[in-house]
Amino acid sequence: MLRRVDAIRILMEYVRDEVVVCNLGFPSKELYHIRDRPENFYMLGSMGLCSSIALGLALSLDKKVIAIEGDGSLLMNLGTLSTIGYTQPDNLLLYIVDNSAYGSTGNQRTHTERISLCKIARACGIEAIEVSQEGDLRRVIEEALKDNKTRAIVVKVEPHNENVEDIPLHPMYIKFRFMESIKPYRKKR
Repeated sequence: MLRRVDAIRILMEYVRDEVVVCNLGFPSKELYHIRDRPENFYMLGSMGLCSSIALGLALSLDKKVIAIEGDGSLLMNLGTLSTIGYTQPDNLLLYIVDNSAYGSTGNQRTHTERISLCKIARACGIEAIEVSQEGDLRRVIEEALKDNKTRAIVVKVEPHNENVEDIPLHPMYIKFRFMESIKPYRKKR
């Protein structure tokens, strides 16, 4: 079975100039060490708001936005799925890495052992698919990055935190670097 770091690494092989918002803690640290770039926004706090931030960006940018979300984080703010399903931005991809654990706080179990985030997303009107194999994952990433519609990919992975260092960038630097990188893609009002 894949680990979260594998799921992030595979996704980033396909990312070109898309905007990426990454869930806090280990996912952000893993993403930083896999492929740091100005278009990555590393959440260093605000658990539960990754998808909400990505939605706001998708509604305001002429650029594909990818939320690298975790199951624990998404469970803290399930209401965002109904808002995403209602607004249906044509440039949003929810990439939900589901390890059935709160990985950054000690791998305590989440409810996704028995609750399907894929089914919840579908019930909110979001086209969603669940995958656990690398070949399937690669295929659905390619499809989703070509689409002009809201999609969710739920990637089932085993609980594991890669041994990576903290992100050495100051939070203000991350913020301003990111804001500069998205300026050219702001929608005209």
